[in-house]
Amino acid sequence: MTRVLGIIAGTALILLYATLLLVVMPTIQLRTGENPPEALEPYTESEARGREHYISLGCIYCHSQQPRDPSQAPDMARGWGRPSVPSDYSYDNPHLLGTMRTGPDLFNIGARQPSVDWQLTHLYQPRAVSPGSIMPAYPFLFRETDYLGDQIEVKLPAQFQGSERYVVPRQEALDLVDYLLALDHTYPAEELPQAPAEDETVETVETGEAEPTAADIGERRPATAGDPSIASADAVVERETP
Repeated sequence: MTRVLGIIAGTALILLYATLLLVVMPTIQLRTGENPPEALEPYTESEARGREHYISLGCIYCHSQQPRDPSQAPDMARGWGRPSVPSDYSYDNPHLLGTMRTGPDLFNIGARQPSVDWQLTHLYQPRAVSPGSIMPAYPFLFRETDYLGDQIEVKLPAQFQGSERYVVPRQEALDLVDYLLALDHTYPAEELPQAPAEDETVETVETGEAEPTAADIGERRPATAGDPSIASADAVVERETP
């Protein structure tokens, strides 16, 4: 009987330790949401609805929202912005970090592509603005009408126009675009980690010369007026696919 009680007590201690190590401590360390950056605003009602559409449409399965440190990947050189930090996700519940990059990172898609017209056209037919894109189209987020009025017309190239009727977005498409445009984290991050000094240059085996690092490339590439870590839309090689 004593042995059984010892086994039960040991099992309980192991479970308690695992819970503290894997659940409680990370939550305390991140403290997400307690000190959001001043420049980061909560989602509006339409942006929050658009976020739900983003999840329901499975965008998270092809896109990440977490640019990595230059010591890990050249995400800054790709025009995706500075490395993300915990406070960037203060209003995200759950976080949509993503695990795949079939398409580009969307952490700063609102800064890279701030055009509502571009975003709507891209949702209706991605290949209309990104030739060769493998992103699926979402025509069910739109409808055709004979009367435009004050509605937004989706601008389509001639080869993608199915009829002479106007293509206009449904509310779901407008909410999704509002959310995508809200993904703009070009403000500075005080807790941004610094890459170790030994990672500044990489020696080549053949010549012994130093290759440029991602940070060096990032300093030479074009940048927008808002944030030097965000490349201009023309400088982004990857297809913009939400």
